[in-house]
Amino acid sequence: MADILFKWSDDYTVGVAEIDEQHKELVRLLNDLHQAIHERHGSDASRKILNELAEYTRVHFAVEESLMRITHYPDFENHKKIHEALIQQVVELQNKLDSGTAKISFELLHFLKQWLMHHIVESDKLFGAFFTHSKASANWMPPPQAGEQQKSRWKFW
Repeated sequence: MADILFKWSDDYTVGVAEIDEQHKELVRLLNDLHQAIHERHGSDASRKILNELAEYTRVHFAVEESLMRITHYPDFENHKKIHEALIQQVVELQNKLDSGTAKISFELLHFLKQWLMHHIVESDKLFGAFFTHSKASANWMPPPQAGEQQKSRWKFW
């Protein structure tokens, strides 16, 4: 098994349980992609994981942005633009992969890891602190825990 690309630590905790769980899932998917590339599982397997990572990222961003809207987060527009820029980069990458002008590489993984690390520490932690102290956070109900209802891969769908 390949070395882990991104080791989760409490340094990445933002203080919003659902967001933290989704960040851990993003890290897991990055590590799965790293392992698939390292073990040479082939481009189809790597592409499948990348597509799953891209879709989960979209879901995660939608959840974050919803929480930002309901709490009237003052930096919402800027945060949303950062999300949109990454999604656009991923779409462009997927198009290049489809056309054969790009390959999934360790450089791509490094970019995604660095982006996620910095985004969590520099942007999401600010929202986490705001959310924790927001009056609206008292109305936030996390999704049911495992066993309370059938758990799906996408917690909000």
